[in-house]
Amino acid sequence: MDKNVENVIQPNKKYFTCDICGEIFYQKLLLEIHFQTHKKGKSYSCYVCNKGFSQKNNLNQHLLTHTNEKPFSCDVCHRGFSQKISLNRHLRTHTNEKPFSCDVCQKGFTQKGNLNQHLRTHTNEKPFSCNVCQRGFSQKKKPFSCDECHKGFSIKGHLYRHLRTHTNEKPFTCDVCLKGFTQKSHLNQHHRTHANEKLFSCDVCHKGFSLKSNFNRHVRTHSNEKPFSCDVCHRRFSDKSDLNRHLRTHTNEKPFSCDVCHRGFPRKSNLNQHLRTHTNEKPFSCDVCHKDFPDKSSFNQHLRTHTNEKPFSCDVCHKAFPDKSSLHRHLRTHTNEKPFSCDVCHKGFSEKSSLHRHLRTHTNEKPFSCDVCQKGFARKDKLNQHLRTHTNEKPFFCDVCHRSFSQKINLIRHLRTHTNEKPFSCDVCQRGFAQKGNLNQHLRTHTNEKPFSFDVCL
Repeated sequence: MDKNVENVIQPNKKYFTCDICGEIFYQKLLLEIHFQTHKKGKSYSCYVCNKGFSQKNNLNQHLLTHTNEKPFSCDVCHRGFSQKISLNRHLRTHTNEKPFSCDVCQKGFTQKGNLNQHLRTHTNEKPFSCNVCQRGFSQKKKPFSCDECHKGFSIKGHLYRHLRTHTNEKPFTCDVCLKGFTQKSHLNQHHRTHANEKLFSCDVCHKGFSLKSNFNRHVRTHSNEKPFSCDVCHRRFSDKSDLNRHLRTHTNEKPFSCDVCHRGFPRKSNLNQHLRTHTNEKPFSCDVCHKDFPDKSSFNQHLRTHTNEKPFSCDVCHKAFPDKSSLHRHLRTHTNEKPFSCDVCHKGFSEKSSLHRHLRTHTNEKPFSCDVCQKGFARKDKLNQHLRTHTNEKPFFCDVCHRSFSQKINLIRHLRTHTNEKPFSCDVCQRGFAQKGNLNQHLRTHTNEKPFSFDVCL
């Protein structure tokens, strides 16, 4: 062997990258051999799809994609690959090796193609344009489109996997718990939950994860990184699935439908929660008061009523809230944003639930009925309050005098008798009142309004 060649192929830690296609090699000689493939013609052709190759061994590797033969296996998760280079790229998901780094923000990537796409976020380069409207895009057109939702895919196999989200086909089944999966890779990852295998560990808090996707999401909780942006309102998200769910708020898409009442939902978790309204299933029970809940989020929110924990804080007034949705609703009090509008009277509302309740004032619909006296109510909370008139239940206690009340608003009014708080003030004489009804009565002393008449001496 040539002495120079021997020196070249000595193993070293340095990466050698092809400037044309971005392929990585750990030996310079292999890079030089690979580089010749860009110079030569493609004299070897695939008899299945007629794709051309400059080297016979590249053709042989390509043929494996048609026979579905996967001779290269990952030692960690045992996933098979038809080409060794694909296996090498996959191994980086286990080692978290990211040899391609952005010169602007130093973010690392496992593949050069991903780095090239990322660089366009800094340069705002949009090299791909639509043939019809000439609109520019930072990523290449996706020629394979779903007939159901028109989502595009760059690879036909990805389209086939996506179609299972519409057909609910789950051909891959776990031998342990019989849970079905749309993709084999998801089944392989799921197996780790039974083996309690946690290959991915957080460098900050050392928490372990069996799935790479869960690990990546967790890492962003430390960095507060939100790489996924909505094209409509520009709101950013730390996880792509959160972005996809958010997009349905703009399209009003509800792909998950109830088999009982046919109501649609934007999230599968919302459908699962809704199904329990038909079965009355409440699998989450509070150890403190033994109250049951149909979903985990409601259960977690309830637990905070015992601990008084309020982890979500407003950046404007620093008011704290027990759950994130309450914080988002509160923020609209500062922005005066009312995104939900009534089609009848065009009144705006800051919350969707408030709009739904308001609509019943036009339809006079009262979907909540008392089982005791059959009285109907437009709101469930009003029904719950009414039920206490039958049970004489008074769950709200005053910490000062221990007097109990059937409604929380009555407790709040009562507390003012101890604090002497008078939040309602007369604009004329500035006199304060503990209750709004008392203020309204007082205002008539200024206006001399007498709305009530006596039938006998009228």
